[in-house]
Amino acid sequence: MTEATIWHNARCSKSRETKAILDDIGDGYEVREYLKEAPTRDELVALMEALGIDDPRAMMRTGEDAYGQLGLADAGPDELLDAIVEHPILLQRPIVVRDGRAVIGRPPEQVRDLF
Repeated sequence: MTEATIWHNARCSKSRETKAILDDIGDGYEVREYLKEAPTRDELVALMEALGIDDPRAMMRTGEDAYGQLGLADAGPDELLDAIVEHPILLQRPIVVRDGRAVIGRPPEQVRDLF
């Protein structure tokens, strides 16, 4: 069993709620402030695998202004991954990763499935 990692944005209420759930579980976790330390493309590919998805849109905030401004509605997977690397605000939050599996914390209680 490995320590969990939360991809966290402190300004997001769902991310703060998820962090509180992790505190309550008490197994320990690492905080990844992905807006300060943008993910690499390889990290995003690994994150998709952990989430069990093959379309980057499933882990993107398609309602963000940047999504529309960058014209990503018709973009393919490679372009979407590049966009997240350049604009990490596009990444859905929070995401918790543990033991090779990941869950998007929407709603936050979903992260309990990893424990």
